[in-house]
Amino acid sequence: MPKEPSESSSEASKKMDGKGSEDSEGQTEASEEMLRKRIRTNTPSPHRTPQSSPPKAVSMEELMETAKGVTNMALAHEIVVNGGFQVKAPEPAEGSLEKRVKEIMHKAFWDSLEAQLNDDPPVYDHAIKLVGEIKETLLLFLMPGQARLIGQIEEALDLSLIQQQAENGALDIGKVAQFIINTMGAFCAPCRDEDVRKLRDITAIVPLFKAIFAVLDKMKIDMANFAVSSLRPHLLQQSVEYERTKFQEFLDKQPNALDFTQKWLQDTADSMLGESEGGAAGASRSSPQLLLSVHNQAYLRLLNWDHGMDSFPETVLMDRGRFLEMQLELEQLALVASVLLIVYNSAGEAISGLPGLMDQLKSTIKILLAEMHTPSFRVDETFAAIGEKLCLELGECLSQHGFSPFHTDRQSALKGQIAAVKSQDNPIRKLIDSRIQAYLIGFLEFSPHRSPPPLPGGLAPISKELEEAGVRLSRLVNFNKLVYSPFYHKILQDILEPREAADT
Repeated sequence: MPKEPSESSSEASKKMDGKGSEDSEGQTEASEEMLRKRIRTNTPSPHRTPQSSPPKAVSMEELMETAKGVTNMALAHEIVVNGGFQVKAPEPAEGSLEKRVKEIMHKAFWDSLEAQLNDDPPVYDHAIKLVGEIKETLLLFLMPGQARLIGQIEEALDLSLIQQQAENGALDIGKVAQFIINTMGAFCAPCRDEDVRKLRDITAIVPLFKAIFAVLDKMKIDMANFAVSSLRPHLLQQSVEYERTKFQEFLDKQPNALDFTQKWLQDTADSMLGESEGGAAGASRSSPQLLLSVHNQAYLRLLNWDHGMDSFPETVLMDRGRFLEMQLELEQLALVASVLLIVYNSAGEAISGLPGLMDQLKSTIKILLAEMHTPSFRVDETFAAIGEKLCLELGECLSQHGFSPFHTDRQSALKGQIAAVKSQDNPIRKLIDSRIQAYLIGFLEFSPHRSPPPLPGGLAPISKELEEAGVRLSRLVNFNKLVYSPFYHKILQDILEPREAADT
């Protein structure tokens, strides 16, 4: 079977599967493409005045080397921050030309192998090449110190001996295949035991070799994922310095590579300190405290980012997908909490404390809002459906517990209040949003040795999801701060020190 040039384990490691699936791959590829684009364009940001001296010219070799460094940095970052990172085997898209060509080539190869084995006498040229490839793969699973096992494989799969046996009509290809299967059974992970067992039931040589290669491909992915899990603790120790160094190399070749980061922090400071003179600045004249407050608030702004209009800061570009995922999740949670707050305020004591009702209503709302970030989502119809469904469930619950059902007028009022939540300017939705923001800021400010921040009122129905989001956010932010702290410190000092000097 011809080797696929793109299917080595090192290439496969660029295919990612994060929590929940394909997002990891998309995040890393998007991050690399954005950074490469910054390298290629070599132009100042449209959001600030161009620098007085243009960025220095760099050679194509330097650009390619930098792009390679960005790719490596993105991959290392993904392994460290994504606990669910897994290597996936590369597979062409269904119906693509690449997949079709691959299928045609493989069919031609296996048909040729079968024709050779059916000759009289059989021709084993292709079969011996396959045995050689299998031998190389089996040796990959061994460490250099496993001399005895290496010797056994070298002896049993001695290609020159197998070639002599074939020329003399003494080759038992079935016996060679059984040795290969037994060796695979000794090396494979427990999850592959059943796959190896099924190989023993295949008697025809061509289908057997095809199945052997399929299982070996899975074993290579297993080995790569084991290597990643073993590497993660060691990589975590080195990744902060590694990413910082790689970004500095990128910055040396692209001096305006912090334009969007500076604008992000500048806009945050302007917003915080401009709201009121006695606000963030008045809380403390201590520069470190003020710097920390502005920095944490800047991260929170990433959860309300207009991705269609504003350029994402370069220092958090590799985590853009994660921030967007949290942003969409928090938008849905805010709507869920807003609707439930309206329902419980409207129904009052009649439903207060009824076991299971809160979870039932919450589940109904989440199901109806599941597609809220898709193009096909119809907001008016959905909120009308939420009002109808909740009134129905409340009516059934009130009847079961001996209360009078909602009067038609109260049902209409409740449906109207629920429909109004779809507007971002709705007072209840804005209240819930502000409390979620305050809760998440508390997560960024509390230390690992302190308990999580108290949950603001009205957020109890989504407390578990909010705490999980807070933990994810704080881990992401803390790692980002560790990597880029020298860059952030200088930018924030340049922004805040003139303000403090002017205030004094």
